[in-house]
Amino acid sequence: MAGRVKKVLGTVVLVIVAVILAGITLTIGWRPVIGAQARALTDRRFEANPLRLERGRYLVQNVMGCFDCHSEHDLTLPGEPPKKGTEGGGRIFFPEGSAFPGKLVASNISPDPETGAGKWSDDMLARSIREGIGHDGRALFPLMPYLNYRDMPDEDLASVIVYLRSIPPVKNALPKSEIQFPLSRLFLSAPQPLTTPVGQPDLSDSVKHGEFIAKMASCSNCHTAEERGAPKKGLEYAGGFVFELPEHTVASANITPDPSGISYYDEPLFLEAMRTGKVKARNLNAMMPWAYYHGMNDEDLKALWAYVKALPPVKHRVDNAEPPTPCKLCGNTHGAGDKN
Repeated sequence: MAGRVKKVLGTVVLVIVAVILAGITLTIGWRPVIGAQARALTDRRFEANPLRLERGRYLVQNVMGCFDCHSEHDLTLPGEPPKKGTEGGGRIFFPEGSAFPGKLVASNISPDPETGAGKWSDDMLARSIREGIGHDGRALFPLMPYLNYRDMPDEDLASVIVYLRSIPPVKNALPKSEIQFPLSRLFLSAPQPLTTPVGQPDLSDSVKHGEFIAKMASCSNCHTAEERGAPKKGLEYAGGFVFELPEHTVASANITPDPSGISYYDEPLFLEAMRTGKVKARNLNAMMPWAYYHGMNDEDLKALWAYVKALPPVKHRVDNAEPPTPCKLCGNTHGAGDKN
């Protein structure tokens, strides 16, 4: 009798283990358990030349907006651009005590050899930018938009790294990010190795060109509401991502061509907003990093407008001039939420 009970219990345990294993495989996967996937570093180096230096400057400063996260902000200037002398020096992005579960730090990517990236190899930077694995082998939280940068062509990647090597070193020692469990494990499935070349994107028409610019500028990351850290399906570019600032909260705008979005925009108004941070008499909140994007050339900005104009319209009213209220559509609390 005792042997029979043991046999039944053993079978039950095996079934439970099998169910748990299957559940992990079919849901979060095994990376949160065994760690992020990373390729071995190589000794590749990117030769500096004037073309790469200028292309890298343009991408870093005006398209990708790298210094928006990797610098201190000058709160006294319109658009809150990088504070002079801190460009690339990093900052504590979400300090302790914020709504974020932990402390998130944007690294010092200036070429300072002691506190920055001065001793990092070119491939350490390359792997960080496009694959989400830091110079020390740890997985980077995907607020660093490496999931978008995976589509960055190899030549643009080389240009970005060449430019970052050229900026003045900033001595700014920063702590490492500390993300609380379970989030500290859940995002480990995000980094993915790149082992094949990434060629130039298809820019054969303005919409495809604009789609590439939108990805490099990470437009959807801010203009799409999230659910459990993932973009909410059906609300792409429809706004409602909520930023909790020290003085107030602000939600990103719906930039689809729906009447609840920016159907009233035309190309001149779009360019005016991106260049000046104003929509007629209304100032854009500094969370919209127009202080970086304003330096995009006309070709890229007009292509970006062509892409935005071609987005599927999504009805989702977001209005920061109104009190924040719960929104059944996106699940967040934002101005005009109760109008959806």
